[in-house]
Amino acid sequence: MHRLKFLAAAALICISAAAQAHRYHAGLTDISFNARSGSTEIVHTYMTHDVESLLANLYQRQFDLQDPDDEAILRKYIEQQFWLAAKDKSRLPLRWVGMTVDTQSVTIYQEAEQATLAHIAAIHHGVLADFLPEQVNTVNLNEGGAVRSLTFGRDNAEQPAR
Repeated sequence: MHRLKFLAAAALICISAAAQAHRYHAGLTDISFNARSGSTEIVHTYMTHDVESLLANLYQRQFDLQDPDDEAILRKYIEQQFWLAAKDKSRLPLRWVGMTVDTQSVTIYQEAEQATLAHIAAIHHGVLADFLPEQVNTVNLNEGGAVRSLTFGRDNAEQPAR
């Protein structure tokens, strides 16, 4: 009986800890120019649980982000929710380089080929904010070692890059 109470208490602690561990929904995007390639590189990092929950909610099924078909669905979503705009307000073309997934995070790699940071007039970043009202996305713009950070959320999905 004592062992049963102990196991029940331990289970409640684990459930409580899991619920507490994921109250903050955040994404981090690093944007920097690669002088060797002449392209601007974009690296997004999101919590795996948030991405899987979003996709399950949208499509009413479980996703395996290692599967190329499921990656394509996530790619389409990311391309709808994140873009870089030029001075004329047109979207800069972003090439999907790929992604890595583990139990904690989904890391997505994109690049704006043959574009410097000076080409970016505005950033639109609504990834997960349409699904999670408390989602906060931070963009770090790295210009020659000087990093500026912008914060995006549901109410401010688009901001000037400068």
